[in-house]
Amino acid sequence: MKKDSHDLDMTTGALLPKMLRFAMPLMASSLLQLLFNAADIAVVGKFAGDNSLAAVGSTASLINLMTNLFLGLSIGANVLSSKYIGAGDKERTSKVVHTSITVSLISGLILMVIGFIFAPQILVLMKSPDSVIHLAALYLRVYFLGMPAMMLYNFGSSLLRSKGDTKRPLYYLSISGVLNVLLNLLFVIVFRMDVAGVALATIISQYLSGAMIFRCLTKENDAFRLSLNKLGIHRTTLWSLIRIGVPAGIQGVVFSLSNVVIQSSINTLGDTMIAGSSAAANIEGFVWVSMNCFHQAALTFTSQNIGARKYSRINKILLRSQLCAIAAGLFFGNLAVFFGPTLLSIYSNEAPSIAAGMVRLRIIGRTYFFCGMMDAIVGSIRGMGYGVTPTIVSMLGACGLRILWIATVFQIPQYHTPESLFISYPVSWLITFLAHLVCFLIMRRKFPKQDEAL
Repeated sequence: MKKDSHDLDMTTGALLPKMLRFAMPLMASSLLQLLFNAADIAVVGKFAGDNSLAAVGSTASLINLMTNLFLGLSIGANVLSSKYIGAGDKERTSKVVHTSITVSLISGLILMVIGFIFAPQILVLMKSPDSVIHLAALYLRVYFLGMPAMMLYNFGSSLLRSKGDTKRPLYYLSISGVLNVLLNLLFVIVFRMDVAGVALATIISQYLSGAMIFRCLTKENDAFRLSLNKLGIHRTTLWSLIRIGVPAGIQGVVFSLSNVVIQSSINTLGDTMIAGSSAAANIEGFVWVSMNCFHQAALTFTSQNIGARKYSRINKILLRSQLCAIAAGLFFGNLAVFFGPTLLSIYSNEAPSIAAGMVRLRIIGRTYFFCGMMDAIVGSIRGMGYGVTPTIVSMLGACGLRILWIATVFQIPQYHTPESLFISYPVSWLITFLAHLVCFLIMRRKFPKQDEAL
């Protein structure tokens, strides 16, 4: 398969330098994405008030819940494409590209319709306070109009990652993100559009990034070139995407569902805790993406090497991704806590909201590396082609434990506190990582220890 300057050979040479070359642009892309999202929250908090801040912040877990199932399919696209690239199979790679882009557009349209129609009803089910529910529903309805572009960008980026190209998505995101910030300031400060202005700025920038990545794929070489006349669903490819991607999507949905349950519990603690927790969650997001890029590296590198039958590199990929995720989590997590008050003041001018945010940061920020360990090993397991097992383990571990904690411990009056609520995160991460480690060791035995010729 013809290589270009953006491609990365993951099947030969030293792993760590190539994993870092892959992960650093991906980390920068994710950090920029969160920075631009933080700009949404900060502009609302500073220029529209804590009520609007709470309205926007309370929708994050709901948006994740509704999008994660379809974004899971993009993980399937990454795994399949990486495997076929490693094996040098042009025909199957082309089918993955065209099926994935078609699925992205269809899923985006489905999400747009569902989100626009049912946003108010879902917010009621989440026990959103009456003081913010109207603004939150308005924000969601405008935001979901951008779903087709969001899905297109995420699927396209996932395909490019499968051949080691993490730089061009970074360039496209940078351009659209700058536009997002400028439109935020224009719509909220000048036109006084409040939460609707923030959502409108977001979807305009999403359509720009989606258009750029679509054009990029139409200019690719060989099997990766996207042709409009080839768009469609290839049944065998779609089934493979579903087999790998749907379990990943279900896992994302269940994680988001547990976060929705936690958000509903936070909602019972008052507007100040909602605002503070929303701001802290945005800061934590920067820590998470710094680790999650090594989950993506583990998944993509493992898939390509299995496609190339370079089985001896599987354990090495896991070890390096684990060490990198731990280092990133410890560094950025403790940095977030140290600068917590200053960072939280970007989102809110209110001292009580800042104090509430620090309660969450001190617990989750310092222990976030457990989440990085859990995600990195899931990347290796999915890269080996297993989709269902990590989903079941995560559902029973991370998600099930949190919901059980809220239904039992959190209901005890003396433990009905923010501290008790947030401690459920690190406990669930550590237990789930250990369960995934056992699964990895069992699954690894099914592959040869030595490399094989194609």
